[in-house]
Amino acid sequence: MKMNDNTSIITGKSVCFCYLNVFEPKSYKKGEKPKYSLMALISKDDTFTLTKVEAAIEAAYFAGQNKLMGNDGVIPSLGAIPTPLKDGEREHPGDPIYAGRYFINASSYYKPEVVDSECKPIIDASEIYGGIFGRVSLNFYAYNHEGKCGIGCQLQNLQKNRDGERITHRSSAKDDFANLSGDEEDDFFA
Repeated sequence: MKMNDNTSIITGKSVCFCYLNVFEPKSYKKGEKPKYSLMALISKDDTFTLTKVEAAIEAAYFAGQNKLMGNDGVIPSLGAIPTPLKDGEREHPGDPIYAGRYFINASSYYKPEVVDSECKPIIDASEIYGGIFGRVSLNFYAYNHEGKCGIGCQLQNLQKNRDGERITHRSSAKDDFANLSGDEEDDFFA
């Protein structure tokens, strides 16, 4: 990524990732063009990354004011428009995945490069799962689409630095079946 303006950043190395679609694009709505995407979970203690994200959002706001201007010629304040940085505890109360974290959803029509800590390409998709830690390069931009304006976030590239505990909303087979003796069906039909 060329760091040619203040709207592009590279996060710190301890961002956690989930909902990764970085090898194959995915559509979430019928008729929508598929995109590559991920969610970056940023610890509220990661002031290095948060400072960069907030500065890039502000830079995108000022760079894109012509897009943000309404038909009435008024530019809404930055606090009045949606931005990609969300408070996980506020948006998903009680969900441990978001405890103590902010999150950003980022997407792109272009396939991101996915590399390891030595910048070698990761080809095996099983190495990339919800719960890994690393860096991501992001570009923030202003948008105005069908009368809705805000700041968006474009996914550039991903660097995996280390494995982490797998993030999933599914139970494991061990959790489901470990405490069953096999006699439950017999008792049910008795």
